[in-house]
Amino acid sequence: MPIVSELMTYPVKGCAGVPLAEADLTPAGLPHDRSFMVVDERGVYRTQRKDPLLAVIRPEVSSDGAQLILRKSAVEPVRIEVDTTSPRRDVDLFGAPFLGIDQGDAAAGWLSEALGTDCRLVRVPPEHNRVVEGLIPGTSGYADSSPLHVLSLATFNDLNERLAAAGKPPMPMSRFRPNIVLDGWREPLTEDRVRRAEVGDVELGFAKLAIRCAVTMVDQETGAKAGPEPLRTFASYRRVPEGGVAFGSKFSVVRTGKLAVGDEFTVTEWAEGGLH
Repeated sequence: MPIVSELMTYPVKGCAGVPLAEADLTPAGLPHDRSFMVVDERGVYRTQRKDPLLAVIRPEVSSDGAQLILRKSAVEPVRIEVDTTSPRRDVDLFGAPFLGIDQGDAAAGWLSEALGTDCRLVRVPPEHNRVVEGLIPGTSGYADSSPLHVLSLATFNDLNERLAAAGKPPMPMSRFRPNIVLDGWREPLTEDRVRRAEVGDVELGFAKLAIRCAVTMVDQETGAKAGPEPLRTFASYRRVPEGGVAFGSKFSVVRTGKLAVGDEFTVTEWAEGGLH
């Protein structure tokens, strides 16, 4: 039976992840996951697709969620008192309108210097209730879509074996920015066939395959674009009818609760034709 080998939350969309040993899962995923977003002066989202240096910004949220620290090598960190009460402003995420709470000039100035372009930082309002589509719909903050990205080591190792066979270097797990990494399945892509699962006190429901984009070609340690892999290799074996190439799966939160590294991931429903 697979177990959770890693838990990772990404408080600021596009920035580095924060490993967790355990967590209280919310309807929108792991604590603080994509609850902050960097935007331009017009409120339009920024991601690693166009701003790959986001990868080297390392956020830290206090346990009570009241403070956010942003760090970047060779730059003095900035500590922000998280604002959840100021007037809302319009923001744009993939062309869809949402609201955000601007986190002030100190955060904006620090990010603008770190990224070399004008930026603001916004947080999802407490009343944010974004429903995201999928086989089992869910809700999320400023994530691309579903609240949880699940990836198995079997799927990850299969990719690196294919890269090695072609004489190419392996990919680090950080390229794929998963929330939950599972260890224990022998067969790659098994997560694609899960429809419902229980882990810790939590129940998860399959939403959709994780369609991969140019972010997978960004070196997460340097913030440099380093393509064309892995997209070129994905194209050789992971093209899917949904459009594009898939790697890992997205899940919605059916029941909240605690989960931790080491918890068993118990599948309670498989897709038709899946494992039994």
